[in-house]
Amino acid sequence: MTLATTDLWLERNPGMALDLDWVQETRVNKSAVERRAATIGTRRTVKKEFQAAWLLRAITLIDLTTLSADDTDTNVQRLCAKARNPVRPDLLEALEVSVLGITTGAVCVYHPFVRTAVKALEGSAVPVAAVSTAFPAGLAPMKTRLEEVRASVADGAAEIDMVITRGAVLGNKWQALYDEVRQVREACGESRLKVILGTGELGSLSNVARASLVAMMAGADFIKTSTGKESVNATLPVSLVMARQIRAYLERTGIRVGYKPAGGIRAAKNALEYMFLMRDELGLPWCEAHLFRFGASGLLTDIERQLEHFVTGKYSSAKRHAMP
Repeated sequence: MTLATTDLWLERNPGMALDLDWVQETRVNKSAVERRAATIGTRRTVKKEFQAAWLLRAITLIDLTTLSADDTDTNVQRLCAKARNPVRPDLLEALEVSVLGITTGAVCVYHPFVRTAVKALEGSAVPVAAVSTAFPAGLAPMKTRLEEVRASVADGAAEIDMVITRGAVLGNKWQALYDEVRQVREACGESRLKVILGTGELGSLSNVARASLVAMMAGADFIKTSTGKESVNATLPVSLVMARQIRAYLERTGIRVGYKPAGGIRAAKNALEYMFLMRDELGLPWCEAHLFRFGASGLLTDIERQLEHFVTGKYSSAKRHAMP
């Protein structure tokens, strides 16, 4: 098996009936979570060729993303070219990994650019993810959100990143949240569903845990922290809470659900911390693209710089590592 992204997916998460007792009894000890999260970067470390190997793996976990108001077909095409060849060929040759066919995990775009991305990625194994359901606020009428999901799937999106209505969590309207995610899950058809919780706007870690459970009960294939547009995006404490809910759901149902931290992850060091967290809490399968993704683009530039440092002993300018 190579490091290239493949169509390797475990069974879909079929979901389950909403278990309100399980949801309501879920509590999070914030102090304990923060203490544990603070040790993630100090308890584990990798150096030299082992660090390079982990960073190459991290590249395969990136959902290379452009979600700007000024997106065009041209910059989406450039993004797709980078997704197909994310590391400079001379670095791959120096690392002796050219044969691995390394790509990013996916390309993530707004709905109008799904067809452009699918065409640009034709012949590769890189899937296209569409942010749908009125991203980033998620406040359009449900009919409109479902129509957007179906349109993205029809245009070739293999993955749908949906936004939940955060007010359902803040108002303890768990049935409404469950029904919302369930309807989108059905509209996705065979496309994978990533559910964006907007964790920075949920008020507490307990709400993050409960929303994670409800999303999985409704059939989420991935749970995702953020849109990247909130003032607070992915953090290690939030990721720890969500990873433990994934573990609890696995223990209860036997179904593996993926995880995607998004927003603010720009340094290679941070990427390694998230990967260590997943390995410790869920195991090595959650360090592969079918169960773990980074919602990041700037991260790739820093990883390339770290790889060049490993090869040459010198840090290069970011401009030597072209991004769209």
